[in-house]
Amino acid sequence: MSDRPDQATSGPAVVALGGGHGLAASLAAWRRVTPEVTAVVTVADDGGSSGRLRRDLGVLPPGDLRMALAALCEDDEWGRTWSQVVQHRFSGPGDLAGHSVGNLLIVALWELASDDPVQGLDWVGRLLKATGRVLPMSTVPLEIEATVQGADGSHSTVRGQVAVATTQGRIVEVGLSPPEPPACAEAVAAIGAADWVVLGPGSWFTSVIPHLLVPELADALVRTTARRMVIVNLEPQPGETSGFTPESYLEVLRRHAPELRLDVVLADPSSVPDLAALQRAADELGAEVVLADVRSQSGLPRHDPKTLAAALETVVSAPTPPSGSAG
Repeated sequence: MSDRPDQATSGPAVVALGGGHGLAASLAAWRRVTPEVTAVVTVADDGGSSGRLRRDLGVLPPGDLRMALAALCEDDEWGRTWSQVVQHRFSGPGDLAGHSVGNLLIVALWELASDDPVQGLDWVGRLLKATGRVLPMSTVPLEIEATVQGADGSHSTVRGQVAVATTQGRIVEVGLSPPEPPACAEAVAAIGAADWVVLGPGSWFTSVIPHLLVPELADALVRTTARRMVIVNLEPQPGETSGFTPESYLEVLRRHAPELRLDVVLADPSSVPDLAALQRAADELGAEVVLADVRSQSGLPRHDPKTLAAALETVVSAPTPPSGSAG
């Protein structure tokens, strides 16, 4: 580690998959551990500024990609300034109201890069001097579809990320439209070359599980020689994961990707009422449960980037178990 506690100078190659605030929290920690971090981000948002740009211009929704780039900005004057700029959202009654600067910047660079989403994101990353790289999980905009069980036991289909995230029913399973979408080739390559791949924290059905529904990504996650980690959410999300226990996240993961194996499940002890139950669920996936105090002291259910970084560094620095002992 360098003399600057917020900047790593060397470390393992890490691919973090997810979206929204959960992925941003993970990335803010990972950039303190290693400069070799790649974010693979969901592209199914259909609300707010992202939804408007998606509908008006036919582009990938940029919001989660923007948040990932901002999270990878360093804690120096340049990084803090540009992070605030790209996250700034216009107010007022005009056409720009609700749009963030970063969303518009990303879409502008996509147009200048002849609609090459990876090249455009790389340019934004260079401007921000962001650690690592941000990639979309697919090269086409996606729609999330969920089978939801109502209070009366009946099943219905809910479509769209916002609708799924706020559903009042119990989500049984999720899918994507179009089905079997193309993966971002650079994301598949990054998973194949990684030392660690990480799922979570984040909105489980709308930010994490969708990666497992892109066939090339799912296959890469199963075949990679990297070690695999899940970071468990601190609390259930109203609507999407109401009533979830820590082991529920692993059970959903196993249901949607039965061939996927894990090595580590990282959780905060304050979020684990039944460690034995969590370990049994982890055992089904071949994983070891690691408990670490990573909850923010703000009182909100958020991971603290510095304490999470310390926990992650401990995990990735631990000796690798002999082949066949786990995962």
